[in-house]
Amino acid sequence: MSAVGRGTYRHGDLRGTLLSAGIEMARDGGPDAVVLREATRRAGVSPNAAYRHFADRRALLLAVSATAQGLAADSMEAAIASVPDSGDPKNDARQELRAVGLGYLAFAREEPGLFRTAFSVPDDLGNAESPTKAGEGGRTPFQLLAGVLDHLVEVGAMPEERRRGAELLAWSSVHGLGMLMIDGPLRGLTPEMIEEASERLVDMVARGL
Repeated sequence: MSAVGRGTYRHGDLRGTLLSAGIEMARDGGPDAVVLREATRRAGVSPNAAYRHFADRRALLLAVSATAQGLAADSMEAAIASVPDSGDPKNDARQELRAVGLGYLAFAREEPGLFRTAFSVPDDLGNAESPTKAGEGGRTPFQLLAGVLDHLVEVGAMPEERRRGAELLAWSSVHGLGMLMIDGPLRGLTPEMIEEASERLVDMVARGL
């Protein structure tokens, strides 16, 4: 998605233009960089024009965060799609779970500003399945994770009694590594070390479930 410059907006979808500007700000600087007045400057409109679409900065930030979650979902979907069919349903389901985690971590590495904005903006878990947070495939990151966990149970790769709350355990573990890699003491790891840590963590999560 390209940056939005002054004078870009002419007519039509002002909300979309402001949202695009917000995404570019988030990509460059994370959630703190998303400022409504700057979005209007980039769009070439007055702040009053923006208020018809976003009541305040938080409204824009929430919309940018939701869109960023959709982009994370795209990364996760792409990873799932890359899993080959081995002919073993249990193995395939486990590989899909690994792919969800690796796709999530790949998004953190490749788009740290959007990753922070997607998952560091205060929100409620009840909104985790909002269509505004869905990727091109129509599912949110939370729904993708829930789907592969359900699939594990369906094929007998995970006992049904262990399914309850498994999303929270898996998500917390993988998200923690993602944040440590982009904002914590693991920032100095080489790409090879990050790749190994990612692989081992998702394997650990899969075994633990």
